[in-house]
Amino acid sequence: MRRIFLVLGVVAALLTVAAVVNRPARTAPVAAAARIDPLVVRVARAQQHLRDVPGDWAGWAGLGAAYLEQARVTSDPALYPQAEQAARRSLALRRNGDALVVLGALANARHDFAAARDQAKAALAADVNDGEAYGVLADALTQLGDAPGATDAVQHMLDTRPGLAAYARASYDLELRGKLTEAENLMRRALTDAVDPHDAAFCRTQLGDLAFGRGDLRSAGDEYAAALTADPSAVAALRGRARIRAAQGDLPGALADYADLTARLPGPGYLIEYAELLNLDSRADAAAEQLALAGAAQQLFTANGGQDGLATAALALATGRPADAVTAARAEWARRHHPDVADTLAWSLHAAGQDVEALSFAKLAGGRPANYAYHLGVIQLSLGHTAEARAELTRALATNPYFSPADAPNARRALGGLR
Repeated sequence: MRRIFLVLGVVAALLTVAAVVNRPARTAPVAAAARIDPLVVRVARAQQHLRDVPGDWAGWAGLGAAYLEQARVTSDPALYPQAEQAARRSLALRRNGDALVVLGALANARHDFAAARDQAKAALAADVNDGEAYGVLADALTQLGDAPGATDAVQHMLDTRPGLAAYARASYDLELRGKLTEAENLMRRALTDAVDPHDAAFCRTQLGDLAFGRGDLRSAGDEYAAALTADPSAVAALRGRARIRAAQGDLPGALADYADLTARLPGPGYLIEYAELLNLDSRADAAAEQLALAGAAQQLFTANGGQDGLATAALALATGRPADAVTAARAEWARRHHPDVADTLAWSLHAAGQDVEALSFAKLAGGRPANYAYHLGVIQLSLGHTAEARAELTRALATNPYFSPADAPNARRALGGLR
């Protein structure tokens, strides 16, 4: 049975600066071993079966899906080439939708969204009712900035394969369109379809993120706690708890959570966030160490076929290289027109002193999430547009007064100066 690939984060990271779906390799901690074991067994059984029956095209597609799922759970991009090899072996034996879906999901994991779109369309040409192919297509079109196409693909997935994966994608699609109440309702529907603790933790974490995005710390904290109860190894929920602690002024608690989660999943985004908190705690040397690790993690991701200009730009900004950030963000914008990319390019241009151009991209990103509104407000302020700056900074803090442990206080100070 083909494995369903969920939308993970915003995608958070997915897709924010963090390259949330896929993070670089590390030795799995003991606490995660029990979680990984079933996949290890699944891979071993598939390998043995294919040694016995090397011509089983469906078996090769299943092995590719298992490798890709193992890469997601362990955050080991070194498994990407193995997943690709297995899927292509399946296609060599027989052209089939299962292998095309694996290749599409792999392309999404590597952030090659145009290739993912093409693989999904190829799978749908073979079977117009392939619900998982619609899921891969929705993920790709979302990141490429084709909002109507993504919504259409999500609806087809809901029609052909309703369930947790479809509801999660539909929830994210609604969130991007600003329909936050509907997004939360659909994520709660997804939660009712969760069949194991990891699925439940995923849904609870997404609900926590939605609550945090509107500044509701109590509800967000309850959801993250429920996620960690369901699955103590849920790193995204641990990150959520860390953000709650930072918002509440518990910097030591937030730092402890980040130390834990980056030891488990040392992805560029998490490491950059950890460094930001360390800098707030006046621990510049420790912050620099985390940024060096983030650079190594990004290199490992790209060495295994990944590409992520947002992570590259974020790392350049964090290490004081605004020109490099602009270069990376421009390259990413040339590949895809997602609001996250527009916002990152705007903020990179601002850091490089190019506020006139930055303003155009900040407006393209829009001001719905609090951090987008903050960036737009700061750029307006730099250009001397005080009324517009006041409106955007006010909107950022009204949306979520805790959106960033560093930037939320900056927004309050800037507003105070304008008043």
